[in-house]
Amino acid sequence: MFFANVSIAEKYDYLEEKFRAAYKWLRETDIKSLPEGSYPILGDEVVANVQEYTTSPKEERSFEAHDKYFDIQYMVTGEEMFGVCRRDTLTVVQEKPENDLILYKEPDYSGEVYLKEGDLIVVAPEDAHKPRCAAGKPMAVKKVVVKVAV
Repeated sequence: MFFANVSIAEKYDYLEEKFRAAYKWLRETDIKSLPEGSYPILGDEVVANVQEYTTSPKEERSFEAHDKYFDIQYMVTGEEMFGVCRRDTLTVVQEKPENDLILYKEPDYSGEVYLKEGDLIVVAPEDAHKPRCAAGKPMAVKKVVVKVAV
């Protein structure tokens, strides 16, 4: 999936070496057997973070964005709803620059993508996203968030 405003549609090359390395790692790694933790792919330019958690109602989650990294969010097991929205339309609630994290007030309108096993979504710095939302009832999931440096 590629989601962007036409004004920035050519700003990033989603097939450059860093992205290709991330996609290859996701395809060729036995992620189901990996424990939670960080796994460097290309030094600190591309790092995979394996996570396990239980999804929660979307009302309990917040939109977030990052300035220094893209997220490639890949669903290993389970399913979740993943909120998407342009961040330039949102109101900042909290900034955590040490974690490259900005949290936002819930917008009046946003979209959602249903992620199930094997699905991924690439989130650019211009995109706000709301991960970990339950698709129906909360469930245990395993996911990899690959951080790709801008």
